[in-house]
Amino acid sequence: MSYDIKVTGGTIVDGSGRPGFVGDLGIKGGKVVAIGKVEGPADTTIDAAGKIVSPGFVDVHTHYDAQILWDRMLTISPWHGVTTTVIGNCGFGVAPTKAIHRKLIMQTLEKVEGMSLEALEAGLGIDWPFETFPQYLDALEKRGSAINVAALFGHTPLRLYVMGEESTERVATADEIAAMKKLVREAMDAGAIGFGTSVAVSHNGYAGKPVPSRQATVEEMDALASVMGELKRGLMQVTIGRDFSTRHMAEVSRKYGIPVTWTALLSYMYGPGGHRKQLALADEQRKSGALVIPQVSCRPLNFEFTFGEPFIFDVMKFMNELAVEEAKAPGTRRRAYADPAWREKLRSEVTPLFRNWWDRVVIAWAPSARELEEQPLAEAARKLGKDPVDLALDLALANDLQARFRMAVMNFDEQEVAELITDPHTIIALSDAGAHASQLCDACYATYLLGHWVRERKTFTIEQAVHNLTQRPAEMFGITDRGLLTEGRPADVVVFDPLTVGPGPLKRVYDLPAGADRLVSEARGIDAVIVNGKLIRRNGKDTVAGTDPLPGRLLRHGRAA
Repeated sequence: MSYDIKVTGGTIVDGSGRPGFVGDLGIKGGKVVAIGKVEGPADTTIDAAGKIVSPGFVDVHTHYDAQILWDRMLTISPWHGVTTTVIGNCGFGVAPTKAIHRKLIMQTLEKVEGMSLEALEAGLGIDWPFETFPQYLDALEKRGSAINVAALFGHTPLRLYVMGEESTERVATADEIAAMKKLVREAMDAGAIGFGTSVAVSHNGYAGKPVPSRQATVEEMDALASVMGELKRGLMQVTIGRDFSTRHMAEVSRKYGIPVTWTALLSYMYGPGGHRKQLALADEQRKSGALVIPQVSCRPLNFEFTFGEPFIFDVMKFMNELAVEEAKAPGTRRRAYADPAWREKLRSEVTPLFRNWWDRVVIAWAPSARELEEQPLAEAARKLGKDPVDLALDLALANDLQARFRMAVMNFDEQEVAELITDPHTIIALSDAGAHASQLCDACYATYLLGHWVRERKTFTIEQAVHNLTQRPAEMFGITDRGLLTEGRPADVVVFDPLTVGPGPLKRVYDLPAGADRLVSEARGIDAVIVNGKLIRRNGKDTVAGTDPLPGRLLRHGRAA
């Protein structure tokens, strides 16, 4: 037999968790057709001696819903070996959206997902090629993408579509819930793999208002989840909050026989050691017949923020109130930041999570004081004989509220993170790729896992890590034709060097529409990325262009048509 691509002499780690073995891989017609000893010529041969050959990585928590409409390459995920991505997380998305609500949806994404409004307006344009969710999926399929895409149906655009602007203000009527149920079924029939929502107190949209999903009652959540119970497929993804707890998730899971996965269980989220109670609860829920899956991250949750848009602080009431007042009267923030009494609030009235927050902050960018950049805030303050909160706000005011600060918000205790990522009831996710682009870059989580937690910490074997990046997330999210290297499966393949794989340093680029900025990380040690039998990356460079026919497939119902 002749092959389109032959990968020779690598250690094949097939995604199942079984021990790897040295062998070849033969690819033809977009599928894996031979594993082991592969004889015969090939159009392209990749020498993988000393390298790992694995399935492409499956990233189940991204926010590429808008970006995919102007960036068919879905950068930067393929750089780090991701060949399948799930969009629509946290209940956010761009469909269904009526023309009169497009600006509101973009303003919501700007506030809650840290996306540039100018980039969204320039990238999405005036005339969107869809209104309903089925039309959105059709548009994605027609446009194509470099990697595979599966979609959750988002609660926030759904609620806005049915209820209008009142969706941010009140509970839904019985008729409105019935209308939403009908649209959930329509989305599932069109190919959604599940339903995403959020009740997180930090999720505030335009004008500081709660995102629409936060106004949903438990009864509304139950009614919308019931559609998947009736269809006997799909999962529910929840960004957690007080109003829809893991207890409610377990009830929904048992009642309708569906998995419920929640975002996110992080170190220090419930105080030191507080994650252990949640892990024990997940174990109890599993034994009770409920499949409730906490999503965890393998990286410190570092955010870059400005005091012009201090997203990470908005979970605190006094900061959220300030955001609401700023929307009504621009300049309110500046006056507050200059007020010694208000500064004292930021020192002493913070929640436990933000206690001594200044000790975890680095000054990332401050044109008025370039000599302080990349210095820890507390250290810089000591050198200057200032209070760190005063220094941060002085720098903010001196730089038009655009000075940037980077803070490890959670997940900075490595022992606790190790417990989270190795627990049998969690799933490693939370890349947030496509969101918070100017604030963080966790789209490189897969190469970080392989470099830090496999090679450096030896917390996982290579087989365990690959399983957690491939088969495990695919199966949990009902993606049935990805995540394993086996004959007859689509050929999504990554070739990487276990001795060098990892993410490069963060750098700021200005390549979004309207020249908006984002943080990116180049990958190290990723030799080749293959999607549906087509080579899209080789030695750190794209082998296809965004204007080419691209091999990624829309995974309706969790698989390619």
